[in-house]
Amino acid sequence: YAIKDWSFYLNYGLTRSKSWSREETWSNHLYNGKRTMIEDDMRRISQNWSNTIFASASWKTLKLTYNGQIVSDSKSWNLSSGTLGNHTNASNMLSPVGYHNISLRYAAPFGMTVGGDYTRYSENRFQSLFKDADYLLGSENRQNINRWHVSVDQQHQLGQWQLNYGAEYQHSKDHSSQHYGIVDMAFDDILNEDVANFYVGTQRAFDWGVSFNASAKGEYYHSKYQHNWNFIPQLGATYYKTPKSIFQLNFNTQRIYPSYWELHGGTSHINDYSTIIGNPKLQPYIQYDAQFNYILRQKYVATLYFQYGDKATVQLPYQSSDVLNLIYQTINMNYERVVGLNLHAPFNVWYIWNATTTTNIMNRRAKANHFHDISFDNSKWIFYGSLTNSFKFSQNCPVSVSVDFSYISPSLQGIADLSAIWKIDAGVKWQFGKKRCCELDLKADDIFNKWSPTMTISHAGQDYRMKVHDMTRNLKLTFIWRFNGFKPKDNSSVDTSRFGTGK
Repeated sequence: YAIKDWSFYLNYGLTRSKSWSREETWSNHLYNGKRTMIEDDMRRISQNWSNTIFASASWKTLKLTYNGQIVSDSKSWNLSSGTLGNHTNASNMLSPVGYHNISLRYAAPFGMTVGGDYTRYSENRFQSLFKDADYLLGSENRQNINRWHVSVDQQHQLGQWQLNYGAEYQHSKDHSSQHYGIVDMAFDDILNEDVANFYVGTQRAFDWGVSFNASAKGEYYHSKYQHNWNFIPQLGATYYKTPKSIFQLNFNTQRIYPSYWELHGGTSHINDYSTIIGNPKLQPYIQYDAQFNYILRQKYVATLYFQYGDKATVQLPYQSSDVLNLIYQTINMNYERVVGLNLHAPFNVWYIWNATTTTNIMNRRAKANHFHDISFDNSKWIFYGSLTNSFKFSQNCPVSVSVDFSYISPSLQGIADLSAIWKIDAGVKWQFGKKRCCELDLKADDIFNKWSPTMTISHAGQDYRMKVHDMTRNLKLTFIWRFNGFKPKDNSSVDTSRFGTGK
């Protein structure tokens, strides 16, 4: 709704979710000089109601925004059977999970933008572990996070040059706790985190076809366990003299932070054998991404890319050498590096057949000198290929049919090797109504349910295999009605990856 200098927006979504998955594991555990095979077949069931709210009010260049996510009736069950017997791990929220973010932003007429936001997250989860009908243990996990963020940015136009600089500051107060009813393990901590950065950047377009932007950021990070400075550069350049050939160069750097819950070092039990352990020594890591693109005739794209995660994190199972226990813990590796070539090409046969093919050949390497008490250096060449197809029966036919193919060759994740996966998707789309404002889509994804890998770890005495049976096959029926030029807001910028006790 808009009137004069005011505009208002409100969007509400309600989702009922139920999910099922299954995984089989074979852990040939070396302990006290002998091997013990522990087999487990686990089924996972979960359900919840999710409410999402987005609201904003704007007056000229002043904008107030609210983003909310409230999850209720959240329950899950892990049902496992195998060598160690039958276990039930039940989890339910004692109160709705709440994520609330409110932000205020003002753009001044002289190029300055000032903003601030506040985020509140709360969760209260109770977990119970049973062996057959016998109660083994239970834990109550709480998380309450308050996070404040402020920023200021100034832009100047100096002839054909644009100069911008600014600063940001974020403070987080994380009050988390874990209490067991029987086992003497508990924590009740308050962790404070401060992130401050200062940045400067410039951009310019030249008449002879080159445009570029560059920036540099100095970031200071402080928490209970560490504090350090980091340099974060960014660079982008494009050469565009003729539409037939376009060259692009991009270099991006970003800091990736661990979840708040993992930093407390708590322990969650999956069953008698498997546990998830936090890691107070976990560090944020820096991800470097570089891309060189060549675009031919504005549709054929060749991309040479390089990714490097300095101290990249990974969470994988580890068979303890001290006790018959399988440990899941997120750790920092030395690095994870990917170098590859991606080719993207669309083509068509009249109006009948429109297709796009994508080919990606990469080399991935993950190295860790200290993965618990062992080390690994795992590398592999990986191939990804996809072909999307859309068919029409006549030029103005309102009905189209799609058939898509995707394949990934054997790949890796840290110390683990992953099997090849593939899938076939198919669908039919019908557009109707005035100016075809209505659309009915029927889509079947992963028809043969083959988009889940088998994970194998066979290195330095570790002997483990997991077969995932996730139900990636699904059938979706979607109806869309567009009227009055409405376009939905994209609220995907809300990032909740650091919140939650289920890490």
